[in-house]
Amino acid sequence: MVADLNIGLKIRELRLGSDLTQAELADRADLTKGFISQLENEQTSISVDSLKDILDVLGVSMAEFFAETANVPVVFAPEQRINIDGKGVSRFDLLVPGSTNNLMDPTLIELEPGEALDKMGPFAGEVFGFVLKGTVTLLHGKKKQKVPKKYCFYFKAVKEHQISNQGSTTACLLMVTSPPQM
Repeated sequence: MVADLNIGLKIRELRLGSDLTQAELADRADLTKGFISQLENEQTSISVDSLKDILDVLGVSMAEFFAETANVPVVFAPEQRINIDGKGVSRFDLLVPGSTNNLMDPTLIELEPGEALDKMGPFAGEVFGFVLKGTVTLLHGKKKQKVPKKYCFYFKAVKEHQISNQGSTTACLLMVTSPPQM
């Protein structure tokens, strides 16, 4: 048996990050929902084999699962950003390397006049944006709204949405999507 190292809490965080219910995780790992519930609430221990089955479903290796969290970086320099091409805009940077495996995905987006991100959604999640420069147009469902510098937006992503720059100057915004949609 594996010693108690907040395994249940870590599994709950990974499960939620993968947008799985306890029943879905249990089914995919050939375990019971009751066992997953007890495990997440630290009411039972787990064998190495069962832990491996769960981590395989969650896409995490044993080494990653037991890695010391103290060694995980929390500050990221500009040169660590990952530029993603093919998003329809001048610049689309992932601000935190590996953030697509986290609960949220912060991005820095620069849009030249006339540019637009691809339409997204709907999905089970949330979107936040803060306009740093210029004005963006937010299409949320069938409603269009202008969002000027220093304004922000936040919505549950239950409708299709798109960000565009319909102005005459460059726009820049910080956007956070949870869970990541890359």
